[in-house]
Amino acid sequence: MNKKLAAALSGGAVLVLVLSGCSDDGDKVNDWAKSFCDQAKPQIQKRADAHQIIISTAADSRPAEIQAADSKAFKDIADADRALAKAVETAGVPPVENGEKTQKDVIAELNATAVAYDALKKQVDALDPSNQQKFAEGLKDVADGLTKIEKMDQNALATLENGELGQAMAKQPGCQKPTPSVPPTGSASPKAGSTATPSASTTPKTKPSASAE
Repeated sequence: MNKKLAAALSGGAVLVLVLSGCSDDGDKVNDWAKSFCDQAKPQIQKRADAHQIIISTAADSRPAEIQAADSKAFKDIADADRALAKAVETAGVPPVENGEKTQKDVIAELNATAVAYDALKKQVDALDPSNQQKFAEGLKDVADGLTKIEKMDQNALATLENGELGQAMAKQPGCQKPTPSVPPTGSASPKAGSTATPSASTTPKTKPSASAE
């Protein structure tokens, strides 16, 4: 379970992976991509930092520390998703085939994902960090919910990556994969210079028999 949660959290980085395609020729499409990516850059960074906080806080951390880290991270990601939805709205209808539908679908999916992250935050906040066994069990439920949200993220942004629109965004600095600005801490941290690829536990140490999946 432990690795499952960290892996799912890393899945949230699908946003920046989605925006790493090829190149594009249309000026209008490029203009739209620049408008969106300029607005999206701080939100993409915010998400990357949130993922890094969770991964860095994971191993050997106290339940209360994990709870606080997850709660803040979920809030940050929810806020970032709402801001990304606003960025898609502000950038206007993408100048591609079915542009209006694309814009509408992406905005709806991002806002729905934000609501789901809000719910995860409430779920984490409700856990009792004084009971390590129950906390670990509750965190497993959070991991299961997070896996579903990851799929929502993928569905939302897969729409943007299609064809020339995704190609145009790939050229924009604002849509490039960021380096987390949160300094790694603890034994769970990735090595300096690496991206946030989780391999550590996000469940507090309780008993040797505690599930790691």
